[in-house]
Amino acid sequence: MPEQLATNIERIESLTQRLISALSQRPQRSTSVEAPGAELFTAAAGAWVKLLAEQPERVLEQQVSFWGETLRHFAEAQAAFARGTLTAPASEGPKDRRFSNPLWETHPFFNFVKRQYHINAQALSDAASALDLPEMTDRRRIEWFTRQMIDMMAPTNFLATNPDALEKALATEGESLVKGLENLVRDVEQSGGELIVSLSDREAFRVGENIGTTEGRVVARTWLYELIQYKPTTDTVHETPLVIFPPWINKFYILDLKPQNSLIKWIVDQGYTLFVVAWRNPDSSFADTGMDDYVGSYLEIMDRVLDLTDQQKLNVIGYCIAGTTLALTLSLLKQRGDDRVKSATFFTTLTDFSDQGEFTAYLQDDFVSGIEEEIARSGMLSSQLMTRTFSFLRANDLVWAPAIRSYMLGETPPAFDLLYWNGDGTNLPGRMAMEYLRRLCQQNQFVGEGFEMLGQRLHVSDVDVPLCAIACETDHIAPARDSWRGIARMGARDKTFIMSESGHIAGIVNPPSKKKYGHYISEAGFDGTWEEWREQARHHEGSWWGRWGEWLSAHSGGQVDAREPVQGFGPAPGEYVQEQSR
Repeated sequence: MPEQLATNIERIESLTQRLISALSQRPQRSTSVEAPGAELFTAAAGAWVKLLAEQPERVLEQQVSFWGETLRHFAEAQAAFARGTLTAPASEGPKDRRFSNPLWETHPFFNFVKRQYHINAQALSDAASALDLPEMTDRRRIEWFTRQMIDMMAPTNFLATNPDALEKALATEGESLVKGLENLVRDVEQSGGELIVSLSDREAFRVGENIGTTEGRVVARTWLYELIQYKPTTDTVHETPLVIFPPWINKFYILDLKPQNSLIKWIVDQGYTLFVVAWRNPDSSFADTGMDDYVGSYLEIMDRVLDLTDQQKLNVIGYCIAGTTLALTLSLLKQRGDDRVKSATFFTTLTDFSDQGEFTAYLQDDFVSGIEEEIARSGMLSSQLMTRTFSFLRANDLVWAPAIRSYMLGETPPAFDLLYWNGDGTNLPGRMAMEYLRRLCQQNQFVGEGFEMLGQRLHVSDVDVPLCAIACETDHIAPARDSWRGIARMGARDKTFIMSESGHIAGIVNPPSKKKYGHYISEAGFDGTWEEWREQARHHEGSWWGRWGEWLSAHSGGQVDAREPVQGFGPAPGEYVQEQSR
């Protein structure tokens, strides 16, 4: 045995002991957040028995088709081996980047494994879609979990059937596997026993040093937030100040990763007095913090901004869940007769949860009750659990592919600022998380009977300030059609809807200088359907930033001398953004 290989085997034994020790630290969670409840399995089993009883010929046809495809495939592979050639049968089906290694096409073994995987995947999909499930929710959940199983069982996810990993292991005498195991142990240890794949190099970035560097000052601080005012870069600014409320489900510096793609810097450079909220990263002591505390903070922040700028009105932006909460706040202001908000902008915001989209699998009582049990135990919804949940919405991109690169190929995660931010998660306060899941997502109260808060019953139709909404074409978290549906229900007469190309993050962080993603606008308005809006939408090259900037300028008054931030509590990005989940 080569000396290097023997040394690597010894290192693997040592690392295995560390891995076992790290896994033993994994917190015990409710079984409901690990798998769907028994009701879903019962529904699936009942539907299959019903199908077998009422349409046995359909079940038989599926089985015969599957076995026929498998036997034909096996015969073709046998023939290739018998010919003594490494030329495999021509590949069928669409291209799959997981199988980019030429050996998947040229080597009979790997080609056989790949093609059989596709046959199995199709059989599983057909079996799931054939189930007669009366509840659409059950049907969508079964299809979602079936896709998860199909993705998980891909041959690329296993060392013995991954040619890239095998080639590298041989070329490095096992060194790549040792490095991969080191990466695995590191991830489990850093996540407190959970297996969460690192998407980026955690040592490559420092918030306030090489990301999140736009100059400003923390001008207010409470137990829940810091308020940052950014230093002007123009001699004059628009009269009306602007506040960004970022989501507290992650950190605000996604809007300020680096100067060339920073929306924060771009807004300042357009001549605005800009304030941005940095939310606290909660721990168990925030268990009783609710949606009303966040709405109360919105009102405090607005008061502070108006006081600092000596103005009567301001413009506001809400991103994702902060946009949902902004809509609640605007409804409350309407009912109080308070007209301090001049205009509102919503980034990828949901207010109508009648269609739960890709979150259908998670937003049912079994899973939500499991979260409720976790919150009762810890006082918060942990960032690890949320990271895992969101990652499996795009499992091939955010779980399996990174795991292969890190654990099988032994590669160091890339120094990628956006993925670094993605891994810098935050917890959610317990009461707030359950109010959001139960009353907004599941019961859809804001659209229906009303969301009770601070002595008022809030309705989405109360939102009547001039507004602009930006949704993203391939957003899997806040789909454009669902965002549009909520905006359509708002009471504002002045409504603009822009759909950016790309997804939840890249569609928003889309600077004009990159000329990467375009956007759509439509003359259809909001009286019809989403399909009508989409059909009449016209594509425009370049970022939506400029178009929105023109809209915002029209609602921001004349020019005044630039406003310098007060000394306050120190420089941006402040202290709260540095807090790590624990």
